[in-house]
Amino acid sequence: MKGTSSNAIVAPPKRLLDDETYSRLMGFVAGMCSGVAKNSVGHPFDTVKVRLQTSQGTGRFHGPLDCVLKTVRQQGIRGLYLGFTPPLFGWIIMDSVLLGSLHNYRMLLSKYVYNDHKSLPLSGCIISGVMSGWTVSFIAAPVELAKAKLQVQYDATTSKYKGPIDVIKKVYATNGIRGLYKGLISTLIFRTHFVYWWGSYELLTRWFKKNTKLSDPAINFWAGGLSASLGFWTTAYPSDVIKQVVLCNDKYDGTFKSWRAAATDIYRSRGLKGFFRGFLPSFLRSFPTNAAALAAFEFVLRTSGAKKA
Repeated sequence: MKGTSSNAIVAPPKRLLDDETYSRLMGFVAGMCSGVAKNSVGHPFDTVKVRLQTSQGTGRFHGPLDCVLKTVRQQGIRGLYLGFTPPLFGWIIMDSVLLGSLHNYRMLLSKYVYNDHKSLPLSGCIISGVMSGWTVSFIAAPVELAKAKLQVQYDATTSKYKGPIDVIKKVYATNGIRGLYKGLISTLIFRTHFVYWWGSYELLTRWFKKNTKLSDPAINFWAGGLSASLGFWTTAYPSDVIKQVVLCNDKYDGTFKSWRAAATDIYRSRGLKGFFRGFLPSFLRSFPTNAAALAAFEFVLRTSGAKKA
């Protein structure tokens, strides 16, 4: 029997999926990793933000630091993590849908719309970003409703809801599916501001690559943090305030008419500054959470060998 040659070439194992399908699926996997990173870093900031946004005119808190101190004094560190479970699982799902759809929209635009370009141009990055924001809104609306209602419970003895599932059950029992999606219009309006996030993310990424010697992970970190804090939250914050008020106040039903009513009520009670109530913790939160999230997302895509647009 002839011996086998030590120089024989061994064929690599066949991949079950073709490269394009594999890349599309990895966008969703990378988004899940982003969600874990985002929620781990940002939830305490978010709790302070929501409490400040929804306590306007009550005199309960005098600012972000006062909110943190009173929350910790009355409820312990646990108070900053109230409503943590829905966004933990919610952000994993939402970032999977958000960034997975972003990655897929980029690939589709690159293949069918901008197929004569070497890489996706800025307009394609913006369009795919806004489309991904609208897509994830249908997942985000009930998750954010549960989170917001839990975050504004201040007294454990009189709490209406025991947890996220209890919120979903009670809202559904009272108002059905429509009740769970009362914040959909507000969520869609809020996420339309993704035009600024993904546009600035692309511009910053290009600038860092051209003008610095930073590594790819470092570029993703800095571009992700700066685009989220300066590009997105500074423009989208008033819409977020309106969204939270709609979610937490039962007199608003989530239609565009109620969105306008909530905006009018905020302006009448607090003026223009009412639309920036809680801005500081949100702004401070946006850099580390999104820097970590986008660094994780891009790292998984890069190391997995997935195609990029």
